[in-house]
Amino acid sequence: MKPWEGYMEPFKIFGNLYFVGTRFVSSHVIDTGEGLILIDSQYPLCTYLLLENIRKVGLDPYNIKYILHSHGHYDHIGGTRALVELTGAKTLIGRADCDYVNGKLDLTWAKELGYEYYEMFEPDILMDDGYVLTLGNTSIRCVSTPGHTPGVMSFFFDVTDGERTYRAAMFGGAGMNSMRKPWLDSRGLSYSCRDDFLNSLAKVRDEKVDILIGNHPGDADTAGKHQRMKDGEENPFLDPTAWHRRLDYCRRQFDEMIEKGL
Repeated sequence: MKPWEGYMEPFKIFGNLYFVGTRFVSSHVIDTGEGLILIDSQYPLCTYLLLENIRKVGLDPYNIKYILHSHGHYDHIGGTRALVELTGAKTLIGRADCDYVNGKLDLTWAKELGYEYYEMFEPDILMDDGYVLTLGNTSIRCVSTPGHTPGVMSFFFDVTDGERTYRAAMFGGAGMNSMRKPWLDSRGLSYSCRDDFLNSLAKVRDEKVDILIGNHPGDADTAGKHQRMKDGEENPFLDPTAWHRRLDYCRRQFDEMIEKGL
């Protein structure tokens, strides 16, 4: 990876919610009025881009109070140790992924992505289903949605510009890579994660969501929507149909994997 090739312009999605990630992986910051909550920390090689992007949207990265992780894969946790050393932020991850990030289980996908995971950390808070993180004007409801990893958490929270308030959400992990038979067989893992994934899709199906964010830019067409905003279109992130379309896409990807015998 050449991290500079992943540079992506940071921007305000709506109100106090910002995109500060790269083309490789999404990172989002919420300005709660009493500090920042960062969702996912990127690859370690991209830490400098993340810090600079937070500054570019007018926020201070040293004001990060919490780092919230969608799941325990390297591209979402790799930069956390350095950020904790810089900022003193507290870290949160789904309980079932704790041993991913502290190095007890070699399941972070670091090797598969071409890296070695040595930036381990012990999470300050292990999230269970329904955990609520509150800071300032923001409360994030964390919903267990396993499948992609056992500890995947999806996030639901309100964002505001002071006059309007909308519900934002992220489905925490949708990649098929960690549910395919070759991967599961190579690690002696159960195929039950596939049933977990389908149950997770059904579990959050009826959530009301106004703003979809993804843990990769392609999940929510983040770059495309930003360009449309720059071209003068009314905020395309405000789309109450996007959540269900995203879940439907995940289901189609899953069905294709099963049909191919993977």
